[in-house]
Amino acid sequence: MPGLENHPESLAFATRQLHAGARGFDAYGSRATPIYLTAGFEFDDIADGEGRFADPATGFSYTRVGNPTAAAAERRIADLEGGVGALLVGSGQAATTTALLTILESGDHIVAASAIYEGTRELLRSEFGRLGITTDFVDDPRDPAAWEAAIGPRTRALVAETIANPRGGVLDIPAVAEVAHRHGIPLVVDSTLATPYLLRPLELGADIVIHSASKFLSGHGTGLGGVIIDGGRFAWDAVPGRFRQIAAETGPDGRTFVERSGERAFLDTARRVAMRFGPSPSPLNAFLLLQGIETLSLRVERQSQTAATLAAWLEARPEVAGVDYSGLASHPDHDLAVRLLPAGQGALFSFTLTGGRAAAEAFTRSVRLFTPMTHLGDVRSLVLHPATTTHASRDDADLARIGVGPGLLRISVGLEDAGDLIADLERGLDAARAATGVVPEDLPETVSA
Repeated sequence: MPGLENHPESLAFATRQLHAGARGFDAYGSRATPIYLTAGFEFDDIADGEGRFADPATGFSYTRVGNPTAAAAERRIADLEGGVGALLVGSGQAATTTALLTILESGDHIVAASAIYEGTRELLRSEFGRLGITTDFVDDPRDPAAWEAAIGPRTRALVAETIANPRGGVLDIPAVAEVAHRHGIPLVVDSTLATPYLLRPLELGADIVIHSASKFLSGHGTGLGGVIIDGGRFAWDAVPGRFRQIAAETGPDGRTFVERSGERAFLDTARRVAMRFGPSPSPLNAFLLLQGIETLSLRVERQSQTAATLAAWLEARPEVAGVDYSGLASHPDHDLAVRLLPAGQGALFSFTLTGGRAAAEAFTRSVRLFTPMTHLGDVRSLVLHPATTTHASRDDADLARIGVGPGLLRISVGLEDAGDLIADLERGLDAARAATGVVPEDLPETVSA
């Protein structure tokens, strides 16, 4: 891309989210990335088709393998995260699955933080378990010794989130990466809640970054997508016999992916895995993702500021037993948040109502701006009751152990006016108080933003 690709380090994040990977790739010079809504692409001749099948980087053949609209989104996200490249797939769950199946095989072992998205936990525990891939969960991800103790001879990946869903724990990426690399293991980080605007895990030692692009990257709740970013620095062939797909198996040319692709070895292997399993992204969703990224910094900055205002307001309310937001001094990971997330602590947090489930039900029925639904990262504010939705498969004892009680609600803060959102929260708290008969003393007056 003229003027950008040669000097990306000279441009700010807000500029790169508009321009990175966008110019010089369209045959007709379209300034906006077109939607290439096609299943396949013409070959010039047999030799051209042969070349594209042998190396997808030489041209497009079939949208399950690659598509120009998706490729534009991949270039831009890789630029923003500081990776050597990226792979766009159909959903965040597909990104997690594809990334890990690129690394793992039957008999391998994962060590994961216990505080991760429940869908990821069940993927590792149940679905990967059926494939002979086992997982141990670290209850205290802040403790490097706990990660170290869980690593065994067949451990092949450490897995965690930059900001944990739903209670907002912050990962000490440098500390966990140091443990991983001492054992010759990659650190795979889901950074959906942080976004590359607030935190870039590759700069702190992570090896692979995953996003549910359906969330903050897209921002408008209109399309699904997932993305995998390769840092390009992990030595996949350092320990003979490990990571066989990447560093041991040879292709028709007699070379491994490490020998053929160099720093892009993981990424090119992952593209083959995705091609075979088929979690293809829609070109329309790739286009919507590109549209969303253009305003990423503006949205996330505003949403994080508003979330901090709402979290502080809720913490002062007597109807609220506690608020889980790392931007608050009361959060156990506040020191990490200050160090690793100085631009903001994100737009998702949880809080617990003193009245339990009855209070949560009344709150959810009464709010007007917070939409009850299972999504996050939207421009509209959302609310969810994890104990009956995302965490419904867990028993009461397990929920109590991880701090997801019957009165806990998760909110994703949108772009509405902060004062309007506070008024809506107060409407919900009034309803919760009335429903449970709890009359806290000295109710504070409404605080305007």
